[in-house]
Amino acid sequence: QVHLAESGGGLVQPGGALRLSCVGSGGTFNRDAMGWFRQPPGKEREFIAAIERFGDTWYGDSVKGRFTVSRDNIRNTVYLQMTSLKPEDTAVYYCAGNSGSVGYDVARNYDYWGQGTQVTVSS
Repeated sequence: QVHLAESGGGLVQPGGALRLSCVGSGGTFNRDAMGWFRQPPGKEREFIAAIERFGDTWYGDSVKGRFTVSRDNIRNTVYLQMTSLKPEDTAVYYCAGNSGSVGYDVARNYDYWGQGTQVTVSS
């Protein structure tokens, strides 16, 4: 069983940047595709980005050109670099593992999740 722990969230002004980290331990982390989702208050979970084992990436339309996903398989860590942040990016951000490497934009296709980290974009 893989355990995931996100960090790096916080309060940032509009136009600012943050980098989220997700450290995995145990299981198949280094073989699995990893995704990032977010969930604003009162809304459904939204796909942000995914990265396969060897680095192929996918992004949700709302973050293309602003967010970058990457991974370091030696450190068992996945990153989400967020730039040009907007108030509508405010949400709890989750990383998750997709052992089947299918349907990256669908939350139910992910097998394990972290506890989430809060990102608030506000002046």
